[in-house]
Amino acid sequence: MKKAMTLTYEVGNNLYLNITNQCPCNCVFCIRKNDDGAYESDPLWLEHEPSLSEMQSAIQKRNISSYAEIVVCGYGEPTMRLSFLYDLCAWLKSEYPGIYIRLNTNGLTALYYPIKDQSAPALLVPVIDEFSISLNAGSPEIYNQVTKPRNLPDHAYDTMLKFALDCKQLGAKVCFTVVDVIPPEEIQKAQEKADACGIPLHVRNYIR
Repeated sequence: MKKAMTLTYEVGNNLYLNITNQCPCNCVFCIRKNDDGAYESDPLWLEHEPSLSEMQSAIQKRNISSYAEIVVCGYGEPTMRLSFLYDLCAWLKSEYPGIYIRLNTNGLTALYYPIKDQSAPALLVPVIDEFSISLNAGSPEIYNQVTKPRNLPDHAYDTMLKFALDCKQLGAKVCFTVVDVIPPEEIQKAQEKADACGIPLHVRNYIR
């Protein structure tokens, strides 16, 4: 495992932000099982979790206007640092008006980061334009097999669905994703679940 402080990296026309390596899941398709980076980036295992000033400095070295999207993703689950995530996105919106921000998330925030008197979607929707949420399966049973949530209750699947629906209700753009490591019939069930929620589904190819 090679460690560095790669806080930003490019994928196509997008700039990705790497804010944490923490994750409560052990997905069978996780890109971290294959390499130390993603899409030919430098190593994404962090020497330490970046401060807000470190992230700001790394972002300011980029020509932000040249990117179609800013994607908060990295080598972990961004909502594991929920307050930090909000502060960073709020700063981005203030510093770069008109910027488009997408969050890649497992949608399980309520299970490991409850907020008193407020939900995570209510906190994040004002500063994030699009939420890409890992649906991963069409049923709780297959979801648990694929996602392998650590020390999380059996209702993780329903928690993820509620997160997605809450974001949608609050006016954010939302999409679901599955990776084609599951059988075609399970992808079809995932499509039916997404259709029932009124949320589009993107099927991603597994990259080894």
